[in-house]
Amino acid sequence: MRRLLAVAVWTLAPLSAFAASVPKSERFPLVWPTSGTAWAEGKPPSQWLQHAGSGDPDSGSFGGVRSGGAGFHEGLDIKPTARDRRGEPLDEIRAAMPGVVRHVSAAAGGSSYGRYVVLEHPAMTPAVYTLYAHLAQIAPGLRAGDAVTAGQTLGRMGHSSGGYMIPVDRSHLHFEIGLVATQNFQAWYDRKKMGSRNEHGMWNGMNLLGLDPLAFYEEWRAGRLATAHDFFARMEPAVRVRVATYRTPDFVTRYPSLVTKPVVGLVSGWEVLFNWTGLPFAWTPLTATEVAGLAADQPRIVEVNAPLLKRQRSKSLALTRRGGWVPGKDLERVLEQVFGGR
Repeated sequence: MRRLLAVAVWTLAPLSAFAASVPKSERFPLVWPTSGTAWAEGKPPSQWLQHAGSGDPDSGSFGGVRSGGAGFHEGLDIKPTARDRRGEPLDEIRAAMPGVVRHVSAAAGGSSYGRYVVLEHPAMTPAVYTLYAHLAQIAPGLRAGDAVTAGQTLGRMGHSSGGYMIPVDRSHLHFEIGLVATQNFQAWYDRKKMGSRNEHGMWNGMNLLGLDPLAFYEEWRAGRLATAHDFFARMEPAVRVRVATYRTPDFVTRYPSLVTKPVVGLVSGWEVLFNWTGLPFAWTPLTATEVAGLAADQPRIVEVNAPLLKRQRSKSLALTRRGGWVPGKDLERVLEQVFGGR
């Protein structure tokens, strides 16, 4: 089985498109999601990340940062800069970009996110979501469907959670940026017989595919993002999958900028590139000739970036079996969600 190189060898746009810095006046609006100023002042993450109990600030960053590298964390945990006499945080939580409120979960115990708000950003390409969790309170009157501006107050930082307790001294904002796996999440959830009611629709955390928020912000500050699409175009491939299917996943229709070439005529399948977290960031339509020999609706891994997956132990994307590759549990879940299997 041929392996991908350890560096990205395939991009959505020519590298020359990223050579020039985007002038600040032409960048899309992007605001730090709390009232803290440390990131804007260029201070290191160790000064504004909230550790997860280990004392190590890196445990509040994105990726395989917990349990010795085996535990995955989907976002950034940003600590407060001001507290009241009881130690409760006073920091405002702010919309990172202009967008629309898609979900407001006001019940502190209704999710491991505690009280949380999800925004979608239709003006972005692709239309990423942002998520703001563990809030002490949500801005009065904020409801799904409301348009918000960049920097608008969404609530106040806290330590709310469901199913476990966050001590007040570890209060923080859990912040995510990413894409939604499927509009048909409820059908997948029902098939899996989770044993509890889904109270959050398609904005359930199991349906959200996060990217590294700090990397996104740093790329924006460096002037390398004319659109959010530029961030996805630089992702390093971890797994390449082909699927023979006549169906067009709703992921493709919702994020058409991630399709690598125009769709002409009948699509007989898809080739999908996934980054190491399992986010499907590039979709290429395939002809009948290109899917010849593939069983219908049975994803096949055709390439694996083995060195990358070896470094990133917190996600299981590909396993060796009988001399070939099969999807690991994390890739299998995303494939089920986007292609509607099992």
